[in-house]
Amino acid sequence: MLTQTTTRVLEPSDLDAALAVLDREPVANAFVTARVQVAGLDPWRLGGEMWGWYEDGMLASLCYAGANLVPICATPRAVRGFADRARRSGRRCSSIVGPVESTAQLWRLLEPSWGPAREVRAQQPLMVTDRLPDDIVPDPYVRRVRKDEMETIMPACVAMFTEEVGVSPMAGDGGLLYQARVAELVGSGRSFARLDRDGKVVFKAEIGAATPQACQIQGVWVAPEYRGRGLAAPGMAAVLRYALADVAPVASLYVNDFNTAARAAYRRVGFQEVGAFMSVLF
Repeated sequence: MLTQTTTRVLEPSDLDAALAVLDREPVANAFVTARVQVAGLDPWRLGGEMWGWYEDGMLASLCYAGANLVPICATPRAVRGFADRARRSGRRCSSIVGPVESTAQLWRLLEPSWGPAREVRAQQPLMVTDRLPDDIVPDPYVRRVRKDEMETIMPACVAMFTEEVGVSPMAGDGGLLYQARVAELVGSGRSFARLDRDGKVVFKAEIGAATPQACQIQGVWVAPEYRGRGLAAPGMAAVLRYALADVAPVASLYVNDFNTAARAAYRRVGFQEVGAFMSVLF
C-alpha cells in the first residue's frame, strides 16, 4: 500500500484504476483513453509508460510518457512529481500536450533542462458537439477513404502535418510510423476525404481517437487552391455525421487559437469551446 504521495510507472494490473482516472474527463482524455483501451498499460503495446501519482494510497493523476508527454487530471502536486520523473529520465518525447493549466506548469518546471522548445502553442481551444448542425448540409462528396487509396490520401496527410506541425512526418524514419498510422485510420474506416475529378484530395479529416464516450476529429485540411470556397464547414458536417452515427455520442477537436478561419468553420458546424489545450513542440 502506498501511503504517501509518490509517482510510479503503472503496470497492467493497474488498468482499472487508470481507466477510472481517465473516465473523469472523457472528452479531454479521449486520445490517451483510446490507446489504453486498446493496448492496456504494457509499455511496449502502449508505445510509452503510464506514470501514476498517488495520494494516500489512491491513484489521483496520470501522465502518459511516449511520443508525447501528456498530463492527465494532474493536480499541481502531481505535475511536480511528473516533472521530477521526466527530468530524471531525460526528454524522449517530441511534444508535451494537455490541458493548459497542468501543461503550462509542467513546461515551466521542465524548460530549464529541456528547453528551448521549437514552438509553444499556449492556447488551443478544445471544442465539442453532440449534434449535427441544422443549417449546414453535409458535403455529399465526402466519404470514407478506401484501403486501396493510400497513395491518394498520403500526400494530403503529409501536407497537412507539415503545415500544422512545422516539420515533415517523413523525416527521421522515412515516414514509416506515420504511414502506418494513416493506414490504421484508413483500415478502421476513420479517414474521410473529398476528391476532385482528377482524383486529387480537396478536403480531408480523420477521427483520430475513439472511445465509447467520445471521439476526436483531427487532420482537417483543405487543399490550398480550394481554400476560401466554403468546403470546410460542409466537409466537417459530413465527417461529424459519420462520427456521431458510427463512433461516439460526442465529437471533439482542438485547434490553434490563431487559426481564425478554422475556428469559424467549426463554430458554424456547431462546435463550442469548452476548455483549452497547450502544446510544446520540440
